[in-house]
Amino acid sequence: MLENIFTLLMLVLLQAVLGFDNLLYISLESKKAPEIKQKRVRKVGILVAIVLRIILLFLLVSIIDYFKEPFSFLTGGIDDIVKFAFNGHSIIVLLGGGFIIYTAIKEIWHMIGTPDLEQSEIVEARSKKTANAAIVSIVIMNLVFSFDSILAAIGLTSEIENSTTAFIIMAIAIVVSGLLMLFLADRVSAFLAKNKMYEVLGLFILFIVGIMLVTEGGHLAHIKIFGNEIVPMSKTTFYFVIVILIITDIVQGKYQKKLLTKK
Repeated sequence: MLENIFTLLMLVLLQAVLGFDNLLYISLESKKAPEIKQKRVRKVGILVAIVLRIILLFLLVSIIDYFKEPFSFLTGGIDDIVKFAFNGHSIIVLLGGGFIIYTAIKEIWHMIGTPDLEQSEIVEARSKKTANAAIVSIVIMNLVFSFDSILAAIGLTSEIENSTTAFIIMAIAIVVSGLLMLFLADRVSAFLAKNKMYEVLGLFILFIVGIMLVTEGGHLAHIKIFGNEIVPMSKTTFYFVIVILIITDIVQGKYQKKLLTKK
């Protein structure tokens, strides 16, 4: 019993740590919906994602080998130039990572592409998504982010003999972490709304998240380019880069204030 409680606490902690990048995406994506509907978009998106995560958990437990085994028609290469062996997991992670990189670059380009800030806000208002479209984007990306955390959860509960107990523990961890995300989503969004300068930082963090997913997907697909295997970015490296970005942003902001004061 104590062992199961400890496993549950470990899973909740794991889901919370791995959910940071997901939370950032939710906050940035919900901004694309009409302002009066943004709060609802975040809540509905996360609640739907929690339900779909549990369904995904059930499916992965049942057909986990299918996602790990390479597809024969997507295995091969071109002499010593490139080799690959794609499986279901790698394709989902690669597509998710690619989409996040595209989203981050598009938003950064939009920020620097319009010289007038007021004009930028008008363009942004015109290009708003519908609430339902934003919810769909949040749910889809939530599922992409879920793959690694669910597979890690399956690994952590592999020693539990009773499969039903293991499933219940994983489902509880998903619900608890989802409710925690629900609690924090509005606060993160409110912070970004009050401190718009941090949006750029958030987009660059999102860009790094995309790179991390692409490298992980390339590793899962056993991609080798000129004999060199793609190595995934570790979580330690990811968080180290994030800390450096935040420190740089804070220092640069304070230095910029000093320069403005001198002028």
